[in-house]
Amino acid sequence: MIITFEELQAFLEEQFPQGEAFGTLQKLGDGWAEMRLEVDEEHLRPGGTVSGPAMMGLADVTMYAALLSKIGLVPLAVTTNLNINFLRKPAAHAAIWARANLLKVGRTMGVGEVFVYSEGVEEPVAHSAMTYSIPPEKYRN
Repeated sequence: MIITFEELQAFLEEQFPQGEAFGTLQKLGDGWAEMRLEVDEEHLRPGGTVSGPAMMGLADVTMYAALLSKIGLVPLAVTTNLNINFLRKPAAHAAIWARANLLKVGRTMGVGEVFVYSEGVEEPVAHSAMTYSIPPEKYRN
């Protein structure tokens, strides 16, 4: 791991403050991250469940955090592919949390997966596979 939890947290607050709407960093390791989203009315869809976009946003930001743990604070690393499977209904008013794990990080891309969980539900509520583009050195901060 080339950055600390505190460094990433400060970076996200400064460079991506709108990201807090998708979740807050809880844990960070070498190639993995965990984030949490407190679910409220804005995250619900008709039928009393957490919306797909809320779960996708949490999964995406969690993967970004995991990737930055390996490549450093690179603002221009961006999602190039996100596939998500919604597995079961999350609890409507319970927090959701995600754990991202990198599968491979190369010079120009990173690939990983994210499991999304709902408090009170033992099994994952969603699973996502993602690819991130990593910019060349000359385009980094």
